Amino acid sequence: MIYNQSEFDLRCEWGAQGIAQLAPISDVVVIVDVLSFSTCVEIATNNGAIIFPYIFGDESVKDYANSLQAELASHRQSFSRSKYSLSPVSLMNIPSETRLVLPSLNGSTLTLLTGSTPTLAGCLRNCEAVARFTQKYGSKIAVIPAGERWKEDGSLRPAFEDLIGAGAILSYLDGSLSPEAAIALQSFQAVRQDLLSYLQQCSSGKELIAKNFAADVELAAAFNISSCVPLFTDNAYRKQLI
Repeated sequence: MIYNQSEFDLRCEWGAQGIAQLAPISDVVVIVDVLSFSTCVEIATNNGAIIFPYIFGDESVKDYANSLQAELASHRQSFSRSKYSLSPVSLMNIPSETRLVLPSLNGSTLTLLTGSTPTLAGCLRNCEAVARFTQKYGSKIAVIPAGERWKEDGSLRPAFEDLIGAGAILSYLDGSLSPEAAIALQSFQAVRQDLLSYLQQCSSGKELIAKNFAADVELAAAFNISSCVPLFTDNAYRKQLI
């Protein structure tokens, strides 16, 4: 009970342990992985695609995609070498009704840990829509910034962009804030006037730009432009509208 923020309506905690603590006692969970799982899911489902998360690196993923008669996204790489990937740019023109398995180290993996708690994918692009939709489930809302993984040992690296994305969603919610949620909200408010510049300069953004994915950062930094709410049901994210 010390760690589950149960005395507050609006809760915020990082990664898998955050889900373990908050999901069982919350009405709804929002997964925030701005660079880039949540942004990919928003873009793809907004086009009408159906996105099946899967654990990154699991060798059974090809069989899983085949069992669903779905396409399988590749690792993020140059667009010319891959049809769909964790690059949001690769999903901009995905056709409606496309069934796509999208493995990722953070956002996909976390989605699959939320159990029976209703789960949404949130990012900067759909922050208000997601916030409004959470209220259909109740007042106890858990916002989970995914974070990144250090390559050296796989430990959690709290990621600037996910903290900001969580704060953007929280900015549209009413209720008592845990200190963790309050910090996310205040962090977002401090940078909201220059989101693109901050995303370009944070560690995750610099890494993508160095790998020639600057356009992905630009797509992820777009603020409150979408009414699409990706809801995780029947093992997939599907578009909902508020």
